[in-house]
Formats: sequence, C-alpha cells, structure tokens
Amino acid sequence: MTLAITIGVLTAGAVYLILQRGMVRVVLGFVLLSHGVNLLLMSAGGAFRRGEPLLGRDTGAAMADPLPQAFVLTAIVIAFSITIYMLALAATGESDDTEDAS
Repeated sequence: MTLAITIGVLTAGAVYLILQRGMVRVVLGFVLLSHGVNLLLMSAGGAFRRGEPLLGRDTGAAMADPLPQAFVLTAIVIAFSITIYMLALAATGESDDTEDAS
C-alpha cells in the first residue's frame, strides 16, 4: 500500500510540475515521473514476495523475475539522457530574452 501511495504522489507531483511554465520545473517533473515509473516497474516484477532472481537456490517458481529489473535499469539510463538533454535545452533557451527588440 505504501508503494502505491508513493507512486501516486510522485506521479501527481510530476504532472503538476510538467504543467508549469518554467523549463527547469518541467525537467524536474520528468525526473519525478521517471522515478514513479521505475517504482511501478519494480512493483510489477513481484520482487517483494519472492527471493533473489539469480542467486537463490530455490526452485524457479520462488525466484523473482529479472526482466522488470532489466527494464528499470534501461529506464534509468533513458531518463538520465533525457534529463541531460532537457537541461541543455533549458540552459540555451533562456538567453533569448536578453536581446533588444528594436
């Protein structure tokens, strides 16, 4: 239950920040959204009700599925690259308001 509430709070905060006007707030919203999605993917794997995915000596039914963990690792790399790209856009896009219109 705590995990579901945490995912909901992160998603709600992300939606609020993405709808703001500033680019840095939008970037922070995407970071929060990526954390929420990572938690959702990990909870879908059922790691809390099973043993270790590869190190345990149990039967195959008792081991956790390693596929959601691989998805989370991939999502972390993608979210990091998108964050860096959006921060670069935010840094270069703020210089337009200093030019003189006349």
